Amino acid sequence: MARKLRKDSTPAEIRLWSELLRGGKMKGYTFLRQRPVLNYIADFMCKELKLIIEVDGYSHNFERQWYKDQSRQKELEDKSFTVMRFWDKEIFNDIENVYRVIEQWIEEHENPKM
Repeated sequence: MARKLRKDSTPAEIRLWSELLRGGKMKGYTFLRQRPVLNYIADFMCKELKLIIEVDGYSHNFERQWYKDQSRQKELEDKSFTVMRFWDKEIFNDIENVYRVIEQWIEEHENPKM
Protein backbone atom coordinates (compact mmCIF):
# COMPACT_ATOMS: atom_id res chain seq x y z
CA MET A 1 0.00 0.00 0.00
CA ALA A 2 2.73 2.49 0.97
CA ARG A 3 4.66 1.75 -2.23
CA LYS A 4 1.52 2.41 -4.32
CA LEU A 5 0.94 5.71 -2.50
CA ARG A 6 4.54 6.77 -3.14
CA LYS A 7 4.05 6.00 -6.82
CA ASP A 8 0.74 7.91 -6.90
CA SER A 9 1.85 10.97 -4.91
CA THR A 10 -0.11 14.18 -5.37
CA PRO A 11 1.57 17.19 -7.00
CA ALA A 12 1.70 18.94 -3.61
CA GLU A 13 3.35 15.91 -1.98
CA ILE A 14 5.90 15.75 -4.81
CA ARG A 15 6.75 19.44 -4.41
CA LEU A 16 7.09 19.23 -0.62
CA TRP A 17 9.27 16.12 -0.94
CA SER A 18 11.53 17.38 -3.70
CA GLU A 19 11.98 20.95 -2.46
CA LEU A 20 12.03 20.60 1.33
CA LEU A 21 12.19 17.08 2.74
CA ARG A 22 14.21 14.84 0.44
CA GLY A 23 17.83 14.01 1.10
CA GLY A 24 18.23 15.72 4.45
CA LYS A 25 17.35 19.18 3.13
CA MET A 26 15.45 19.96 6.33
CA LYS A 27 18.28 20.65 8.78
CA GLY A 28 19.91 17.33 7.94
CA TYR A 29 17.01 15.16 9.16
CA THR A 30 15.86 12.13 7.20
CA PHE A 31 12.21 12.10 6.22
CA LEU A 32 10.50 9.06 4.74
CA ARG A 33 7.43 9.32 2.55
CA GLN A 34 4.26 7.26 2.66
CA ARG A 35 5.41 5.22 5.67
CA PRO A 36 3.33 2.99 7.93
CA VAL A 37 2.89 4.39 11.43
CA LEU A 38 0.60 2.49 13.80
CA ASN A 39 -2.38 1.56 11.61
CA TYR A 40 -1.93 4.48 9.23
CA ILE A 41 0.26 5.62 6.38
CA ALA A 42 1.88 8.98 7.04
CA ASP A 43 2.57 11.24 4.07
CA PHE A 44 5.99 12.09 5.53
CA MET A 45 7.69 11.01 8.73
CA CYS A 46 10.94 11.75 10.53
CA LYS A 47 11.49 8.89 12.99
CA GLU A 48 14.20 10.73 14.91
CA LEU A 49 11.95 13.72 15.64
CA LYS A 50 8.71 11.71 15.82
CA LEU A 51 7.33 14.26 13.37
CA ILE A 52 4.64 13.47 10.83
CA ILE A 53 3.75 15.89 8.05
CA GLU A 54 0.42 15.48 6.28
CA VAL A 55 -0.59 17.16 3.05
CA ASP A 56 -4.32 17.81 2.93
CA GLY A 57 -6.19 18.35 -0.30
CA TYR A 58 -9.78 19.04 -1.23
CA SER A 59 -11.20 15.81 0.24
CA HIS A 60 -10.10 16.85 3.73
CA ASN A 61 -12.72 19.64 3.65
CA PHE A 62 -15.52 17.12 4.08
CA GLU A 63 -16.83 16.64 7.62
CA ARG A 64 -16.46 12.86 7.60
CA GLN A 65 -12.81 13.06 6.51
CA TRP A 66 -12.15 15.82 9.06
CA TYR A 67 -13.33 13.56 11.90
CA LYS A 68 -11.21 10.69 10.60
CA ASP A 69 -8.18 12.99 10.43
CA GLN A 70 -8.79 14.19 14.00
CA SER A 71 -9.14 10.65 15.33
CA ARG A 72 -5.98 9.57 13.55
CA GLN A 73 -4.07 12.60 14.78
CA LYS A 74 -5.10 12.00 18.40
CA GLU A 75 -4.01 8.38 18.22
CA LEU A 76 -0.62 9.40 16.79
CA GLU A 77 -0.18 12.16 19.37
CA ASP A 78 -1.03 9.69 22.15
CA LYS A 79 2.07 7.76 20.95
CA SER A 80 4.22 10.94 21.19
CA PHE A 81 4.16 11.88 17.51
CA THR A 82 3.63 15.46 16.41
CA VAL A 83 1.41 15.87 13.35
CA MET A 84 1.78 18.96 11.17
CA ARG A 85 -0.77 19.58 8.44
CA PHE A 86 -0.43 21.73 5.36
CA TRP A 87 -2.99 22.37 2.66
CA ASP A 88 -2.09 21.80 -0.99
CA LYS A 89 -2.63 25.52 -1.56
CA GLU A 90 -0.04 26.42 1.09
CA ILE A 91 2.55 24.22 -0.58
CA PHE A 92 1.90 25.71 -4.01
CA ASN A 93 1.37 29.33 -3.00
CA ASP A 94 3.67 29.80 0.00
CA ILE A 95 6.33 27.08 0.15
CA GLU A 96 8.69 29.51 1.91
CA ASN A 97 6.32 29.76 4.87
CA VAL A 98 5.86 25.97 4.96
CA TYR A 99 9.64 25.72 5.18
CA ARG A 100 9.80 28.29 8.01
CA VAL A 101 7.07 26.54 10.02
CA ILE A 102 8.76 23.14 9.78
CA GLU A 103 12.21 24.57 10.44
CA GLN A 104 11.01 26.50 13.49
CA TRP A 105 9.32 23.40 14.93
CA ILE A 106 12.52 21.39 14.46
CA GLU A 107 14.62 24.08 16.13
CA GLU A 108 12.27 24.11 19.11
CA HIS A 109 12.11 20.32 19.49
CA GLU A 110 15.40 18.85 18.35
CA ASN A 111 17.90 17.51 20.82
CA PRO A 112 21.19 19.37 20.73
CA LYS A 113 23.50 17.36 18.48
CA MET A 114 26.90 16.65 19.94
